[in-house]
Amino acid sequence: MVNQELVTAGEVLQRIARVREDAQRAGQRLPPDAEMRQRVLEALIEERVVLSHARDSGVKVDEPDVERALAGVAAQNQISAAQLRERLRADGVDFARFRADLRDRLLIERIREREVPPRIRVSDLDIDNLIAKQRGAAVGGAELNIAQILVTVPESAAAPVQAERRAKAEAALARVRGGADFATVARELSEDANRERGGEIGLRPEARLPDLFVEAVSKLKVGEVAPALVKSGAGFHVLKLVARSEGAAFKVTQTRARHILLRPSAQLNAQAVTRRLADYKRQIESGAERFEDLARKHSQDGTAEQGGDLGWAAPGNFVPEFEEAMHALAPGGISAPLQSRFGIHLIQVIERRDVALDERQQREQARNVLREQKFDEAYAEWVKELRARAYVELREAPL
Repeated sequence: MVNQELVTAGEVLQRIARVREDAQRAGQRLPPDAEMRQRVLEALIEERVVLSHARDSGVKVDEPDVERALAGVAAQNQISAAQLRERLRADGVDFARFRADLRDRLLIERIREREVPPRIRVSDLDIDNLIAKQRGAAVGGAELNIAQILVTVPESAAAPVQAERRAKAEAALARVRGGADFATVARELSEDANRERGGEIGLRPEARLPDLFVEAVSKLKVGEVAPALVKSGAGFHVLKLVARSEGAAFKVTQTRARHILLRPSAQLNAQAVTRRLADYKRQIESGAERFEDLARKHSQDGTAEQGGDLGWAAPGNFVPEFEEAMHALAPGGISAPLQSRFGIHLIQVIERRDVALDERQQREQARNVLREQKFDEAYAEWVKELRARAYVELREAPL
């Protein structure tokens, strides 16, 4: 029992089986069974602590939210909802359980978005210090594109858990240094938001990257992998230097994109919307239709009259799921149908440019960088506090 939530023996066994399957695919060693079971149990307890707090706080996920999320999972895998259900069945995954887990993930995401940002404090002195550091680095400073494979480690993880997570990261490092394609390994194993892009963070000024990362790749040539793991508050990182470019600290890459937005309804469900947008993409790529013409005819967004043109936008202007897909596109590229909280989108990047920031924009950028750096720490501290207040009772006979 975790507050009013249950963690069942069946869930523990299923999670252990999943961990073992992942370890087998990665060729990594696992700790003894008793240690593995304790690690899995603690992870499930932590999840239930956050979920129970979300429910007690009145956070809700409605059925349409779950349907949109399911459609998003299917769209990201470029399959239909029916094909997703069939793939899960073939993999031995109960669809009702998958749906319930997805609902829980949405609850956790929403309570994170509500509870964690107010806990992050960024002072004017913090901003001044970061800007001073950026200015010092601007002379001869470089922009780096680093790819990473991240193996996360819970904040309060016991030594056996840390050892298991390190072993997984060491196995990934051995694979890429042995000649395996870094992007492939990242897509298989990495636990960060950039895994689908092969772990690439994107070209950023050194001042906007963690000092640990900059130091680890400082002596690498482009294309080389750091010889040792990097340990941070988030976990263990395998790092590769993808590109290095000299550039000023006080500039930002803006993207001009357009989109077609369709909102699922009783008459047109999420699966039908996804199919329709996929058909629009085929028409555009074949030359039968122009993106802007289809946007004017069909988009349910206020930009429809402008052919879906969103204008020039700096990083952070759009919701993360939209921005991540947009940044992955080259100019002229068109995304697969993408699910966001607003509906389902088809995105095309028109062009990109680098622009200098004025003083106000520099401070706002510094504030955003600092908030991003402090988010994981604030989240871990928040979960730690919830765990300390939670009622946890183990109802099982000793093994």
